Amino acid sequence: MALLKEVEVRVNPSSIHDEDKILKKACNKAFFKINDFVAWKINKKSIDARFSQPVYVLRVGFYDEEEKDISLNYNSLTNDAKEVIIVGAGPAGYFAALKLISLGLKPILFERGKDVRLRRRDLKAIQQEGIVDPQSNYCFGEGGAGTYSDGKLYTRSYKRGKISDILKTLVAHGANSDILIDAHPHIGSNKLPQIIAKMRETILAKGGEIYFEHLMTDLIISNGAFKGIVVNGSKEIIAETLILATGHSARDVFKILDKNNIALAFKPFALGVRIEHPQSLIDKIQYRQEKREENLPAASYSLSCQANGRGVFSFCMCPGGLVVPAATAPGEIVVNGMSLSRRDSAFANAGTVTEVGEKHLKKFEQFNAFKGLEFQKQVEQKLFNNGDGSQKAPAQRLTDFVDRKSSSSLSASSYIPGLYSADLHALLPASIYQHLREGIKVFSKKMNGYYTNEANVIGTESRTSSPIKIPRNKDNFMNEQLSGLFPCGEGAGYAGGIVSAALDGQNVAIAVSEFVKSNPQKA
Repeated sequence: MALLKEVEVRVNPSSIHDEDKILKKACNKAFFKINDFVAWKINKKSIDARFSQPVYVLRVGFYDEEEKDISLNYNSLTNDAKEVIIVGAGPAGYFAALKLISLGLKPILFERGKDVRLRRRDLKAIQQEGIVDPQSNYCFGEGGAGTYSDGKLYTRSYKRGKISDILKTLVAHGANSDILIDAHPHIGSNKLPQIIAKMRETILAKGGEIYFEHLMTDLIISNGAFKGIVVNGSKEIIAETLILATGHSARDVFKILDKNNIALAFKPFALGVRIEHPQSLIDKIQYRQEKREENLPAASYSLSCQANGRGVFSFCMCPGGLVVPAATAPGEIVVNGMSLSRRDSAFANAGTVTEVGEKHLKKFEQFNAFKGLEFQKQVEQKLFNNGDGSQKAPAQRLTDFVDRKSSSSLSASSYIPGLYSADLHALLPASIYQHLREGIKVFSKKMNGYYTNEANVIGTESRTSSPIKIPRNKDNFMNEQLSGLFPCGEGAGYAGGIVSAALDGQNVAIAVSEFVKSNPQKA
């Protein structure tokens, strides 16, 4: 299927579903007649809302033959396929497993949490009863943190691999094909569970193995080489290679590595709050319309600035979304954002965070590589102070937050466990608060209407990324201290979202295959 020509056309939202009109405009732009091509399709779709009337910007391609349906063909593994242990069933782990199968290696995958269907019960418990299961929550379980925190697929990780391959794999397992063309593709937390379940079915059908509620509790090491893992405290699983893809919140994994004298490194991260506005307000600001046109999606925003030499930025913006509790242990408050596929909630939320580097953690030097993790924990635990042991989150009106005033009332919120008024300006570390405050002032100038008492500031947004990195060789992706250990994905410090984690999983799987080929006696 060869591309003959590609052109850019702009159409009003009212015409976005009118294929005849789009094709006519594209043909005129390309100077093509109907018999000059066999097939056409939209290759990219975005919105330009910079001017008085928002428009869709489409890149339309003309081709010499019809496009084939997306399908993935994995050969079933042979009985003598070499086994590779994967710990973690998030995007890094699952995409690593699929790539291993394509390379003729057998993934044996262990996940501390439950499958997506059973996991929902624990999410209901944390939402409605404030019960946090340390092994099954918004961060742990099949699909990882991305399953129930939106499914945003936008990434800038173009140098890591073919993003289109990741998207096509998701489409082949049930995702809407729109993700192949949207400038900011998104699946939705109501759609992802079925897609992930189908990926699991593919892995199992082709000869892989997956075990849920299997917590890695130790490593088996001999003569500087990986030999296996211990799960659930006693069961030994023997293999020569391990892809460690445990996510940014698996704090116990870092302790296991440290106990086994695997060097870890501090990694800069970000911490702050989640700010929630009425979606209608964000729509009005971004689209300059009193009421959003039917064919326009819920509006989003992306804000960043330097506040006294320290970066402040919006993170994981969820238009038409919900704020959800993302704690992984009792006694802590962590919030995150998600959207369903239609993004039809009455609220818009985004993390608003500031950088945390080594120079900001002088008081935590005694924790060495764990300094960021310890700081993170202390903030999360300090904000867990509502007195009733629930997952109610401390909150403050945005204007009160900036003015250092207590909020006598709060705006309506999507956060199901509920909010209570608290002086976040006093609860947050002073340096974090000061930079957030200055950043919000800048944002108010960049986005007229953003600064409003209709918005709630909710604490705390702390799991933006892993505060620890597991070092690996940049050429072969293997840990230099422990032969056979391949750190992977967000938890290892090498990804930042679903797509980048999936790409890293694929790249690590290829590296494992090369290791197995070059060390047949160890495999």
